[in-house]
Amino acid sequence: MKRSTPFAGPVNTRPRGWIAALPFILVTLTLGACYACVAGRLPERLATHFATDGRPDGYSSPQGFLAECLVGLLVLGVGLGLFVQRGLPARAGRWMVATAYFTAVCLGGASVAILLGNARGGDPVGLRLPAWQVAVMLGAGLVAGALGWLLAGAEPEASRPQGGTVRRLDLPAGTRAGWSRTVSSPPMALLAAAMTCAGVLLGVFAGWVGGTVMLLGGLTVAVHCSVRVTVDRRGLSLTPTLLPVPLHRIPLAKVAEATSRRIGALAEYGGWGYRIQPGRSGLLLRSGEGVVLRLTSGREFVVTVDDSATAAALLNAYLDRHRSGEGS
Repeated sequence: MKRSTPFAGPVNTRPRGWIAALPFILVTLTLGACYACVAGRLPERLATHFATDGRPDGYSSPQGFLAECLVGLLVLGVGLGLFVQRGLPARAGRWMVATAYFTAVCLGGASVAILLGNARGGDPVGLRLPAWQVAVMLGAGLVAGALGWLLAGAEPEASRPQGGTVRRLDLPAGTRAGWSRTVSSPPMALLAAAMTCAGVLLGVFAGWVGGTVMLLGGLTVAVHCSVRVTVDRRGLSLTPTLLPVPLHRIPLAKVAEATSRRIGALAEYGGWGYRIQPGRSGLLLRSGEGVVLRLTSGREFVVTVDDSATAAALLNAYLDRHRSGEGS
């Protein structure tokens, strides 16, 4: 029996996904507070889009403009946060965080400027967005981008943990057995609910094209937030609790060895969810014990789930049968 060696090597344990989403959260709160302060002075029709000469060429209702801005910020915040959390290379990850800060400040600054400009009264047709305000917003965005770059921090290449606990279940010849457990992520379930509500609001106030996109995003997150992990004579499969269709299946013929060990989702994979990195991938809805599959391709697939030692032992028993010809 092999024993796992401890995880070693420098890693960046900063939650980059949350760091990337933070400016959008702050800008959303600021925009909401600004709207609450000036809502009584806003006209029924706002000038919300401006041509290159600063003259308005698009209009919207106050409620529609607010809903569109808030949902847009939410979509970008969630999207960039999840994209960064999927485990980008160090340099790309820092650039994405910096881009998130630049984008949030520029969009938030423009939205606040539009609200304050319309709140001054008068005909919205006569409202202007001067070039100096655009320059200030871009400058503030660059400063925010630099701050995001610093907050993301450097990420040296992490050393991967080696091995794990290799066991085999004592499965009598001619008998079959199966193993199944459910693993869930309450934070992802809350995110799915928030995206669904945002999709409904966007559809009601700004149109169902964008609302449908947000609803589909919420459904995608909901599918991944609770998964049934099954091991049997066919291999390992991941099936969403909400859908009867397998999300991912690894046939027994593609598995070289199954082990069990503790997995740090943030320390080893940079975050939670379905992770894809060079040479490895997996579904990590939490940190803790998990099944580690060394595939015949040389890649590694992991899934964090309770009682992972039993799952790995059963897989190894079926692997022995397969190699001896009994499985055929």
